[in-house]
Amino acid sequence: MTTPPPCSPSSLAPLSRVACIGGGVIGGGWIARFVLAGIDVKVFDPHPEAERIVAEVLANAERAYGLLTGAPLPPRGRLSFCATVAEAVAQAQWVQESVPERLDLKRRVLAQIDAAAPPEALIGSSTSGLKPSDLQEGLAHPERLFVAHPYNPVYLLPLVEIVGGTETAPGTIAQAKAVLEAIGMKGVVIAREIEAFVGDRLLEALWREALWLIKDDICDVETLDDVIRYSFGLRWAQMGLFQTYRIAGGEAGMRHFLAQFGPCLAWPWSKLTDVVDLDDALVEKIGAQSDAQADGLSIRELERIRDENLVGIVQALKASREGEGWGAGKLLADFERRLWSAAGDRRAPDAPDASAPLALVETRVSPAWIDYNGHMTEHRYLQVFGDTTDALLRRIGVDLAYVEAGHSYYTVETHLRHLDEAKLGETLRATCQILASDDKRLHLFHRLFAGPEGREIATAEHMLLHVDTQAGRATPAPAEVLARLAPLAEAHARLPAPPAAGRAVGQKRASLAATA
Repeated sequence: MTTPPPCSPSSLAPLSRVACIGGGVIGGGWIARFVLAGIDVKVFDPHPEAERIVAEVLANAERAYGLLTGAPLPPRGRLSFCATVAEAVAQAQWVQESVPERLDLKRRVLAQIDAAAPPEALIGSSTSGLKPSDLQEGLAHPERLFVAHPYNPVYLLPLVEIVGGTETAPGTIAQAKAVLEAIGMKGVVIAREIEAFVGDRLLEALWREALWLIKDDICDVETLDDVIRYSFGLRWAQMGLFQTYRIAGGEAGMRHFLAQFGPCLAWPWSKLTDVVDLDDALVEKIGAQSDAQADGLSIRELERIRDENLVGIVQALKASREGEGWGAGKLLADFERRLWSAAGDRRAPDAPDASAPLALVETRVSPAWIDYNGHMTEHRYLQVFGDTTDALLRRIGVDLAYVEAGHSYYTVETHLRHLDEAKLGETLRATCQILASDDKRLHLFHRLFAGPEGREIATAEHMLLHVDTQAGRATPAPAEVLARLAPLAEAHARLPAPPAAGRAVGQKRASLAATA
């Protein structure tokens, strides 16, 4: 199998052309994930409203990404819809099949894909339970087909189960894993194919027991969901099952836990081997309870609430371990580092327009940023201003590699003014003006604007010192950094001084105007 072409300038992944066959809940999520990674996507879906459905999923995905990260995404990939499978896959490097879960249908569609796609194109199936060996039957190029089973919403949940069949080439699995990593996903390779793989087998066991609990009137659907989301669901989000139980074993760990609780497995607690009869009465019972639980919220509204909650959880995990991240949060942190690196590669080498304060950061107010008043909590203002300072430093060459080499700029003094409130989901834009600089010091003034009207909601004044982080003392910045800083500082010296610069805490507004 040939290697895909190198990463295109606008894309994060080692490919630039994808075909998605099927644009429903899962297919639409794949489309959004690829498009927002800067990859061109061609879609085939015979549903008469496919374009509307995909557009709504993509809109939700863009909103979620705006809340999830302030890192600069690449330019959106081009999205187009095709009249046939053959047209969609003709130039694809990766084809993602997401048609309904019927073996005959999937085999028929995969045969069309296999016949029309370039021989080197990877073919992933979103099947949630069918074995890849069964899907490979009759294909001319079975070595490139594998299962790529995601979780909904695909654009936010990073896991993909990668499962090869008897004829899948090892190189196919390796390439698939690399592509998924590049677009912020976690490809886990399942060692041996089995129906329903790993995740769905675990979910099916829980689902089966849940249906019995509802049928037997032990609880209703809301109580059952409460049991999950207020207890072990929170643990699973960050440590999974086995690591959680390792802790439950105390200092003796997993062996003690298994010795203490292992005998319980023989007790007749569960009905996991019994199949519940989903007759009309039980379907109506569950449906009515689910309707009551939804309390009038539409599916789209529930999706947005779900996305906001997932964003908050992932961001909390990203902040753990002193910012190193944990689980899905570490995956996000690593992905953001690649985004910032790619954004640096896309920047033009010419000096930016310095005839006005630099617009350096654009982000949205995340659910994790909201306080008890329903507005952005105060330390998040400082976070955005810190991101603005970091953006300026990257422009003058003080990037992650520079810091890892032992030098940086440290903020030694800050004055922040809160002028207005920011609300959930609002767009934020931050600018930076260089007030003064020398070989060691950098004096900055930031302004923060919110909403489409661009109302000013905060300002921040910072003094930074260039430091040798290994020696722990201030030191002059190197000539190459000062050379990048100089034209910006000279241009900004010609700008009017911000009226709030040099303001003291508690200074009255009237005296501020008098000193302008």
